Amino acid sequence: MLTPAEADAAIAATLAVAATERVRLAACVGRVLREPVHAERDAPPFDRVTMDGIAIASAALGRRDFRIADVQAAGQPPLTLPAPADCIEVMTGAVLPAGCDTIVPVERLTVANGLATIDAAYAPQAGQFVHRRAADAKSGDRLLVPGIRLGAPEIAIAASAGLTGLAVSCLPRIAIVSTGDELIEPGQPIAPHQVRRSNAYGLAAALRGAGFAAATDLHLPDDPATLEAGFARVLDCHDVLVLSGGVSAGRFDHVPSALAAQGVRKVFHHVAQRPGRPMWFGARAGGTLVFALPGNPVSVLVCLVRYVIPALIRRAGAALPQRAVFSLSREYSFPAPLSCFLPVSLRYDPDGTHRAEPRPTGGSGDFISLAGTDGFVELPQGPATHPAGLAVPFQHW
Repeated sequence: MLTPAEADAAIAATLAVAATERVRLAACVGRVLREPVHAERDAPPFDRVTMDGIAIASAALGRRDFRIADVQAAGQPPLTLPAPADCIEVMTGAVLPAGCDTIVPVERLTVANGLATIDAAYAPQAGQFVHRRAADAKSGDRLLVPGIRLGAPEIAIAASAGLTGLAVSCLPRIAIVSTGDELIEPGQPIAPHQVRRSNAYGLAAALRGAGFAAATDLHLPDDPATLEAGFARVLDCHDVLVLSGGVSAGRFDHVPSALAAQGVRKVFHHVAQRPGRPMWFGARAGGTLVFALPGNPVSVLVCLVRYVIPALIRRAGAALPQRAVFSLSREYSFPAPLSCFLPVSLRYDPDGTHRAEPRPTGGSGDFISLAGTDGFVELPQGPATHPAGLAVPFQHW
């Protein structure tokens, strides 16, 4: 049986990086960049004024009174200072007027009768409040590298480079498939021996939160022929299948054999972990990935966050973000010889220490206990009593 780290490696070895498409800039948020972005020109492209006030020549420092010769607004071509005893009124973002190299902020001035007077208690410094041309980047400099997730700063940088679109990884076509005769859709009449179909909603929400929306949501009964037919339909038109249920060793756990019948090669079945030990992973010729997760809802969410979403990020050509590390707030004992994924709530002590408060569930079916938790920590393989203060990796839901 694989360890979680070995399962990670087995999944990574199966992945191929997604194809690339060009997308308009406004639609690139959350996507993975697949091309470098270079500066269109110097940044800033001119000596830029950073405070409202007056522009003067530093050679005139020591004077207190300056004649206001003109006004330089943002977006206007640069003016020229007529004489050292003059100043030009300037606005934030404007081009620095020719002949000027220093800004005196408006808060340090008195303006009357066409004169700007510097406060007696204020001593301007030569070159102050000027953002020099190319101080941030030179024309042609690389601003963004392939493999990053595009957020608001990156979108703004691409726009500053004059780009209207970017090459990004194609989003995977994901199918969520729930199996089980006992599952009833929310809002439908339900018998005492049946349960609500909740896993699909949790999976879809977690995928959407990570930037990967599911294209298909399918419910199949515990019947081998129906399962095979359903898998045949979705395997041909999706890149990733995320299944819940039917992968344990019970009489009605037909998912592994139905997948095999459709040409899906098993990479591994079972991981030395709790919850989620029966997890199954495989791939089909052509690159379709299949994550068959146990049906209990805590197992489903843990396995999705721990394995599926990281695989989707890698598939998109991005590096995985470094996992945060928290310290256990109290001792926690886990008797099984398995890695433990323990739900926790987070807190920060006054000294800045990151603490994870154990919030164990009543079992992998007790998903109600997950309400109010922030995610889970990964405890090393037991059996062990894990002491308070132990530093452990954490993952948000």
